[in-house]
Amino acid sequence: AALWLCRARPLLCPGRGVPRPLRGLAAGPEMHFGFQSVTEEERREKIYQVFESVAKKYDVMNNSMTLGIHRVWKDILVHKMNPSPGTLLLDVAGGTGDIAFRFINYVRSVRERQLQRKLKHHQDLSWQEIFENYQEDKSNSLGDSQVVVCDINREMLKVGKQKAQHLGYSEGLSWVLGNAEELPFDDDKFDVYTIAFGIRNVTRIDLALQEAYRVLKPGGRFLCLEFSHVSNPLLSRLYDLYSFQVIPVLGEVIAGDWKSYQYLVESIRQFPPQEELKAMIEDAGFFKVDYENLNFGIVAIHSGFKL
Repeated sequence: AALWLCRARPLLCPGRGVPRPLRGLAAGPEMHFGFQSVTEEERREKIYQVFESVAKKYDVMNNSMTLGIHRVWKDILVHKMNPSPGTLLLDVAGGTGDIAFRFINYVRSVRERQLQRKLKHHQDLSWQEIFENYQEDKSNSLGDSQVVVCDINREMLKVGKQKAQHLGYSEGLSWVLGNAEELPFDDDKFDVYTIAFGIRNVTRIDLALQEAYRVLKPGGRFLCLEFSHVSNPLLSRLYDLYSFQVIPVLGEVIAGDWKSYQYLVESIRQFPPQEELKAMIEDAGFFKVDYENLNFGIVAIHSGFKL
């Protein structure tokens, strides 16, 4: 359904039949995979394997690790976005659909309120006219809004599609396999770009931010929800204790995967703090960049605009 948004970006080098490397990417210098030092290509492969491994238990583990609070954080992100009918959203690294489903629900509620106000201000309409107006507007409950979920991992997309089918989401929703560092979309296409708990798993954050800027329309908004750095020393120690002593155990008990969740905890500690990420977003070209800490900085929402 989203093919009209995609541009041709062949994955094979002409005449060679081997994968074409991403722009500017090579094995390159060593970087972090959790607390390990690996090459860029090794990190990319290891992260892919992590999410392939955790995909089926991803939602269950999110609920267990955060005691369900991740739902509130995602609600806050969508309310901060405040999308109106007609908004075109790109949700990157959103394979399981959590942001996409919230976006659809939010836009539907806005459309419903618009319809109620419209009918309220036309008291002279007959019952038949009210019914026809309601049916006409209800048939386009998203007001031409669209959300494209883009994820590099097939298993995560598979889980998201299954959830969408089970929950009855189909209108205005499409799924695309793609890398945040080289998105398969034309320039200036989207009104909003979101990435929730995904940017710390991107191998080259600078490239991902440049791609976010490229695909947004002028005036478009970038929103990133990510685990961040706790400023309170006491809370930080308690958070470390929970992260390193409890989360990997939950991963082993619930998902049978200690190593993947050990990596996820370590990746949070290696992720740039709020001010550093803000500077990286500004370096990518965004204006009016700011962030909001949630739960004392356990997570933060970064925002910026393409002007």
